[in-house]
Amino acid sequence: MYYLSEDLFFPPVHLAHSSGIIGLGGDLSPERLQLAYKSGIFPWFEDGEPITWWAPNPRMVLFLEELIVSKSMRNIINRKIFRVTFNQNFRAVISNCQQVKREGQNGTWITNDMIEAYCKLHDLGIAKSVEVLENDQLVGGLYGVDLGHVFCGESMFSLVSNASKVAFIFLVNQLKMENYKLLDCQVYNEHLESLGCREIAREEFMAILNSF
Repeated sequence: MYYLSEDLFFPPVHLAHSSGIIGLGGDLSPERLQLAYKSGIFPWFEDGEPITWWAPNPRMVLFLEELIVSKSMRNIINRKIFRVTFNQNFRAVISNCQQVKREGQNGTWITNDMIEAYCKLHDLGIAKSVEVLENDQLVGGLYGVDLGHVFCGESMFSLVSNASKVAFIFLVNQLKMENYKLLDCQVYNEHLESLGCREIAREEFMAILNSF
């Protein structure tokens, strides 16, 4: 595990601790965040903790052609209950991801500093959002970091049933049209698995990440 200084540097991911932690400290500057994602690393920590950087093994990903859309979800999409937009309200999306309570979690890892850092990345065209609206009200969405051939998903939220799934499906379809290679989902959870995501070795993830 490395303690980061002001220098823009991350160690190779194979040096990460078995927990997936590769470094502590540093900052959340746009330059460091861009270097982190290009290096297969992302920040994940709670308020009051040092900035913690991760490169887990295995890595949860979606190969875009493996997306699972259930019959019920296809029906919801076809009924046009929701309207979906891209990059129209990034701050509202990340703020909702911070505020929405999640089962089994006491708090959020999206600190106020994280919000400001990713909003700066959004202003640079690197962090992007998907918004899901019902009756012109924001009811779901997601955000992540766009590397041009891999989209690194960060968090999603729903205020009504299925809204985050709709955001995910629309994002994947957009990535397919633009010939992306992979959607990075970072770490395992059952919800992601139900959408077709699966774990792969960190080495395989890094090979895809470094293929462009």
